[in-house]
Amino acid sequence: MRKRRRSAGCEEEGVSRSVQRAFASMLGEGEEEEDEEDDGEEDEEGDDEEQTEALSAGDVFALEIELNRENKKMLKERRHRSKLPKALRGLMGEANIRYARGDKEDAITMCMEIIRQAPLAYEPFSTLAMIYEDQGDMEKSLQFGLIAAHLNPSNREEWVKLAEMSLEQDNIKQAIFCYSKAIKYDHSNVRYLWERCSLYEQVGEHKLAMDGYRRILNLLPPSDGEHFMQLSRDMAKSYYETNDLVSAIGVMEEALAKHPSLVTAEGVNMAAELYISNKEYPKALEVMLQFCGISLERISSGEQCAERDESEEVCSVEIPEDVPVDIRVKLMVCLIHMQMLKPLDVLLTCLMEQSPEEMGDLYLDVAEAFLDIGEYNSALPLLSALVCSERYNLPVVWLRHAECLKALGHMAVAVESYSKVVEMAPLHLDARISLSTLQQQLGRPEKALEALEPMHDPDTLAQDSGAAQQELKLLLHRSTLLKSQGKMYDYVDTLLTMLAMLLKVAMNRAQVCLISSSCSGERHLYLIKVSRDKISDIDDQEAAYLDVIGKTSVLAREDWWQLLLRSVYTLCELSRFKEAELLVDSSLEYYSFYDDRLKRKELEYFGLSAAILDKNFRKAYNYIRLMLMDNVDRPQLWNVFNQVTMQSQDVRHHRFCLRLMLKHPENHALCVLNGHNAFVSGSFKHALGQYVQAFRAQPSEPLYSLCVGLTFIHMASQKFVLKRHPLLLQGFSFLNRYLELRGPCQESFYNMGRALHQLGLVHLAIHYYQRALTCPAPHLEGIEDDQVDLRREIAYNLCLIYQSSGNMVMARHLISTYCTI
Repeated sequence: MRKRRRSAGCEEEGVSRSVQRAFASMLGEGEEEEDEEDDGEEDEEGDDEEQTEALSAGDVFALEIELNRENKKMLKERRHRSKLPKALRGLMGEANIRYARGDKEDAITMCMEIIRQAPLAYEPFSTLAMIYEDQGDMEKSLQFGLIAAHLNPSNREEWVKLAEMSLEQDNIKQAIFCYSKAIKYDHSNVRYLWERCSLYEQVGEHKLAMDGYRRILNLLPPSDGEHFMQLSRDMAKSYYETNDLVSAIGVMEEALAKHPSLVTAEGVNMAAELYISNKEYPKALEVMLQFCGISLERISSGEQCAERDESEEVCSVEIPEDVPVDIRVKLMVCLIHMQMLKPLDVLLTCLMEQSPEEMGDLYLDVAEAFLDIGEYNSALPLLSALVCSERYNLPVVWLRHAECLKALGHMAVAVESYSKVVEMAPLHLDARISLSTLQQQLGRPEKALEALEPMHDPDTLAQDSGAAQQELKLLLHRSTLLKSQGKMYDYVDTLLTMLAMLLKVAMNRAQVCLISSSCSGERHLYLIKVSRDKISDIDDQEAAYLDVIGKTSVLAREDWWQLLLRSVYTLCELSRFKEAELLVDSSLEYYSFYDDRLKRKELEYFGLSAAILDKNFRKAYNYIRLMLMDNVDRPQLWNVFNQVTMQSQDVRHHRFCLRLMLKHPENHALCVLNGHNAFVSGSFKHALGQYVQAFRAQPSEPLYSLCVGLTFIHMASQKFVLKRHPLLLQGFSFLNRYLELRGPCQESFYNMGRALHQLGLVHLAIHYYQRALTCPAPHLEGIEDDQVDLRREIAYNLCLIYQSSGNMVMARHLISTYCTI
């Protein structure tokens, strides 16, 4: 019966059950609340009967449609139902009442209790946020408000309020997050998007800001064309400032296409400027012809047309009077770059009638367009007018004036213009280089060098990376100029200055300093080795190394390598071998060179060569020792090793050779060198064993027969020896074998004579010495004959024999003949 009454009541009201459910869904009420309301409505049914009877069937249908639409909208916004349990709703209501009455402490306590029991309900957090806001504690209010908003994220107004509170506390990133949450639940709200874009611009997120502005453009209705055009211009300007020309052009093209009737001179000017900056001159001309009423007259048809035909030549241009001068100049620039020069006479005349003090920037635009296509004669009058003005008497204008004069061949006048640029902008590198080049061409080498004087002081170079890069470029050109002029000491100074910037940290580790000294009469730079206590330690070497990399990145690593090689070569040419050594030592401490195995090996060879030339054989031994350990089978390295050990007069290499022999027992060079070392040390038996091993490996080599024979002779010459005669026989048998293998020559006869001389067989020694004197000196490629000629040594030994026998006349004859300088 109750159910029938309720149904009848609904029909009498004219509102269906679906409408009531939709209305209840909008209000967020549950089924139980609906039942309670239905019970209450039954009691009041009689009182409202007359009012509900006025509703017609059409009104009911319209109400159902509207409620259905609202219901769908609410579902789309993802409205979150309250997660507050029914048992705590009374306590939440009590807390709100206490807050309204001003009893805030009790309200806070109640809210905290609700949070403890239902931490996912947003109502207590929202109430706490309001309480702390009233108390003036905005930070706590913001934090509780954020928690409430996260628990009930579909409340857009709450997110916007939190964003404004975040901005009051200068927390822009949090404000952006809040606006993003609000936009998530209201995609079409232009105000939210605009505020977020503004905040993105404040934090430097240009791309995100532009993406937001694009969304605003898509949301703007067609009737709001003015705002669309203004926003498009602002976006294009912002894109242009960040060098994103493609995006800027895209925005302006879209604006011109959507609202052609709202295009103003400002929009045309901006679009043309963007096209010209992107070198799209035909499109810039097309925009000006389309929106400014400009027309071109062609030669072939004689008719005026608004569009350009590639096959026809333009003879004149008609421009309405109301076209601004900026657009006129851009039209001239487009015509110049498109090689349409005939209509320019009238336009140039009109432009030249304007004062350069007021229109100087337009003068410069047209002049630069002429320079770009090589029309220097047309550009020169415009630039001359600018350099004579007061307002536009600027370095950039003088630079264009100088470039124009240089292209026309007026070198002397161009030098004056470049000098003016350097005077007004001393740090302009290109102007200095061009001025130096012209001075060199005019036969003024000193003036050319003066133009390339250093621009920055050492303190600036140490702090400013850009200044260091600029200084390196200048020094590189200066070094080239000095080398061409043959000033090698100044050339080395420049190279060392550049390398000192690269090897700053490496030189510190190698204990090398670059000093200025006048020891040669002129002040130059020199590399010296200093003690560790005289060098200031670098605390963070890795950071210092990265700083050096940033300052020297203007040159590639291969360019720096070539620069280092030129420095080493030049130092050696100037006989500054010690400095070449120090430069190599510093370079080996530089990570980029040391980590490259090929470059490291090459540097080690340079260090070895410089050490030998500097007669620093102890250091040379350290280099050659490491090389031999890496490659023990290279005869060239053993030859160098032998030369170094001969000159160093050191016996460190004896143990090194013995240890290496244990690792490489079959190495032929090691066998011979160990024999030599033992021979020099007096260990003849050990030496004999090594020589015999070498002899067995290569029996046809004359050197090993000589070494074995001399070892036997020395063993026989000892004071206490058994079987002296067999030793002598064996020794001379090997010497005779050596004589046969080597053949009759100055060297073989001399060595045979020395052995006989040592044993006291002077009559036989004289025979071989005399035969050696009659032999000519050998001719060896790359070696002077005087260096391999043994006649002085032979004559001296003969002189000693004759002196001991009392034949002083023959002794003096030999000395005067062969040993007189």
